[in-house]
Amino acid sequence: MKMVIDTMGSDNGTKATVPGIIAFLDKHKDVEIYAVGKKEELEELAKFDNVKIVDARDVVPMEAGALDVMRRKDSSMLVAINTFLDINADAIVSAGSTGGFLSATTLKLKLIDGVERAALVTPFPTKIKGKKVTVLDIGANNENTPAQLVQFAKLGNIYVQKLFNVKEPKIYLLSNGAEEGKGSPVVKGAYKLLKEENMPGFKGNIEARYALDGEADVIVTGGFDGNIFLKGVEGVASMMGHMMKAAFKRNIFSMIGYLFARKGFKEIQETLDYKSTGGAMLLGVNGVVVKGHGNSDAYSFSCAMDVAYRMATSHIVEHIKEGIKENA
Repeated sequence: MKMVIDTMGSDNGTKATVPGIIAFLDKHKDVEIYAVGKKEELEELAKFDNVKIVDARDVVPMEAGALDVMRRKDSSMLVAINTFLDINADAIVSAGSTGGFLSATTLKLKLIDGVERAALVTPFPTKIKGKKVTVLDIGANNENTPAQLVQFAKLGNIYVQKLFNVKEPKIYLLSNGAEEGKGSPVVKGAYKLLKEENMPGFKGNIEARYALDGEADVIVTGGFDGNIFLKGVEGVASMMGHMMKAAFKRNIFSMIGYLFARKGFKEIQETLDYKSTGGAMLLGVNGVVVKGHGNSDAYSFSCAMDVAYRMATSHIVEHIKEGIKENA
């Protein structure tokens, strides 16, 4: 397997990506890594026989868009995308500018035939231990049509079937009420189309407050609403973590209480840890594209690489092509 890594794009740069790559290589000996970035910052990787260093002198700023990336010919992000195409790689990972990376990969790799819009997807933890719910789109698009939401449902269905081995995923539309008539005009239109198509596994609408209960396998939403949902969940998780720490530090008795309850709270912390998901995947393009967290540390970046590895080994792109063709 060949995997291309943009090592320069994240907030922490090579301080996160280099140890992340090393941690990944410790578990996966069957991958050839093309590490793209300033070669003097990647010297630690030179000792690995299965790592090739590709020098790139420029770094795409986090606020950059697609045109900015395309203009920066020597940026690690664009060089990584071009390297992916040149060597026919199996996956590409970057923790750089979300808008720039997603737009540039869509332009360069092209959409799969029959796919109208690519969708950014990530699994969220639920209250059922070990159970994830996949939400898409969480930010690749600002506006979507009902037909695009229907296609997102199909992409999410294939993704969950192949990566989580769920035979018939339960699919819901994110809305402001569970009733059929609830939601924006786009959600109402998507509900009508999914019902008319008799989409396997489609269960109707779900409210955001029940999204992480563990009932749903796939939750479909437009990119704007999905991004708000994502950031809202991350914000609440962070707030809860701080509040629990403050509660147990209140006095000696609360500290003693923590000693008895710490196992349970450790499980909660692990469940809510967004770093373990690694990042988000762009579904609908001709290749495995994984966008790591912008503030990735070594652990979360290695998790992003793990996600790319699982997607490539499960041949998710080929399955999406087959699924879209069957539904054409």
